[in-house]
Amino acid sequence: MNWARLRTIAVSLPLALLAVLVLVGVNEMGYKRSAEAVEALGRSHTARASLDQVLQGMLNAETGLRGYLLTGDKSYLRPYEQAVSTINASVRTLQGSYVGQKDLAELSQLIERKLSEMELTLKLRDQDQEAEAWRFVLSTDAGREDMDAIRGVATRMLERSTQQTMHSTEEILHSLTLSRMGIATAAAVGLLAFYLYLRNSRALREADEREQRVLARERDRLEQLVRERTASLSELAHHLQQVREEERAHLARELHDELGALLTAAKLDVARLKARLEPLTPESAERLQHLVDTLNSGIALKRRIIEDLRPSSLSNLGLTASLEILAREFSERSGIPVQVRLEQVQLSESAQLTVYRLVQEALTNIGKYANPAHVLVSVDNYANHVSVQVRDDGAGFDTAAVGAEAHGLRGMRHRVETEGGRLTVSSAPGEGTLVSAVLPHVTPIPAKAS
Repeated sequence: MNWARLRTIAVSLPLALLAVLVLVGVNEMGYKRSAEAVEALGRSHTARASLDQVLQGMLNAETGLRGYLLTGDKSYLRPYEQAVSTINASVRTLQGSYVGQKDLAELSQLIERKLSEMELTLKLRDQDQEAEAWRFVLSTDAGREDMDAIRGVATRMLERSTQQTMHSTEEILHSLTLSRMGIATAAAVGLLAFYLYLRNSRALREADEREQRVLARERDRLEQLVRERTASLSELAHHLQQVREEERAHLARELHDELGALLTAAKLDVARLKARLEPLTPESAERLQHLVDTLNSGIALKRRIIEDLRPSSLSNLGLTASLEILAREFSERSGIPVQVRLEQVQLSESAQLTVYRLVQEALTNIGKYANPAHVLVSVDNYANHVSVQVRDDGAGFDTAAVGAEAHGLRGMRHRVETEGGRLTVSSAPGEGTLVSAVLPHVTPIPAKAS
């Protein structure tokens, strides 16, 4: 990771984390305040409902009681009893939901006094001898004053509950506003971080593109340099190869002309000497014959050296005959049977020499390392190319383990590639070796079907 990418992360990541932390903090604060406000709002609604039930219950209780007192019908007592039960339940609910304990205590005291008054009036009504007493209670304003006091306290409690509701609503709206501001701030910070990231990413991308262009130009320059060096080395290797072949040809001619003339002259002198010295003693005849044999061996050695340096059969007899001679001489020297399957091909002189050297090098390697039972040398002519193969059933080797010191294989490959061909070597330990070369035709000739 380069420094530009590190700078991008160093700028964008803290801003992104800040935006996330602000958003989470604001949302959490707003949630807590909203939850508290909703809870308070619920208590306010519960208190208002309980107060409404208390007032309605007091009204129902007083109505039912007056109906019974005036008519003596006990069916009016049922609404009265239900109202008293509802009032007691509502007061208990208020004790759990209303926060103003002073007002609640005053209201509870007034309700208790009013209920006690109504219960006393009911008892007086049930006692006939006290009829004047309950009528007196009905005629007084004590019950109305108590109800007015209860309504006043209840109204005050409702106003406080209304204020609490408004305060809770304001808290919720404030929390929502705070959340909006926090979200807007977090969004702005996030957009800023995203903008910085995009800007830095663009700058980084442009820097990468510039670097890639520079690297591409440098790579192209190096590839061109490698191609030029490779072409130069290939041309130099081809030139050295041609020079070596020319030197071999020159040396072969020198050996053929100079050494051949000397050995031939020596042999003729021995023949004349032998004719003049007859009759010869057995010892002189043996010495002269040994000299003749030595000269014949020298002439044969000279001929073999010349053939190794520059096969005269290749120029005089052609590629097919030269390969047959090469295979026969290798078989005679090594004792390994060599089978040949050769077709007439049309190749340039340098390509013919390449094929000859290829087969010669392959047979030399077989004689040194392969220890085969059979060898096959084949030259096949196809419509577009010539195929040359040297196959043996010897020890084989691991082609992947061939090191840089295998100059023979490298030399064969270079020779074939110089002629525009392709060389492949297939082998495995214990499975023999196949050396195969494909060379293009000089001019198209009728060829056998592949």
